[in-house]
Order: sequence, then C-alpha cells, then structure tokens
Amino acid sequence: QVQLVESGGGLVQAGGSLRLSCLASGKIFSINDMAWYRQAPGKQRKLVATITRTGTSNYADSVKGRFTISRDNAKNTVDLQMNSLKPEDTAVYYCNAEILLALKWRNHWGQGTQVTISS
Repeated sequence: QVQLVESGGGLVQAGGSLRLSCLASGKIFSINDMAWYRQAPGKQRKLVATITRTGTSNYADSVKGRFTISRDNAKNTVDLQMNSLKPEDTAVYYCNAEILLALKWRNHWGQGTQVTISS
C-alpha cells in the first residue's frame, strides 16, 4: 500500500510564501512523474505543476515565475515552493504521483492540504 502525505499548508497574507511538501511511503519500487494539483471551492481540480523523474518541470500559466516544484528521488518527496501568493491561489492542494507498485504503474493522490491567502 502506498500513501502520499502533504504538509505545509496554512494561512498567509497576499505576497507571502509557503512551501508544501509531499512524502510518498510504502512498498514503492519507483516513482515516475510527480505533480501538484489544486482545487478551489466550487471549481474543478486543476494541474499546478509537474516534474519528471529526471527533473523536467512544467507549470500552469497562472503560477509561472511564482511557484517552483522540486523533488528528491532518494526520499520520495516532492515540494512546491510558492512565492508572491495571491488570494486566487487559495485552494486545497493535492500531491499526485505515478508509482510502480506490484509491477503496475498506478496513479496515487494525497489527502490534500489547505492553502488560504488573505488579501
């Protein structure tokens, strides 16, 4: 069984920073792409950033230049550094990872962490 556990959410003022972390644990053989998604109240879950195993990253246009995704393959972690935060960044942030488990690649989600940006 695999678990993804996010941490680092909270309440900050606009212009501030937060760093989210996600730890994948369990009988993990390998992790492919990792990503962060977010879901604002009443809206669909949207992709924020992705990172490949070799470190290639991509970002949603709305966060480019403000957010940075990184990962540590040895520790099975993925982080999201969020700077210059805006009220519209308020959402539940979810970690996502494609994990090789029992010879099958499966998509896994964390439980989410709340990020609230006050104006």
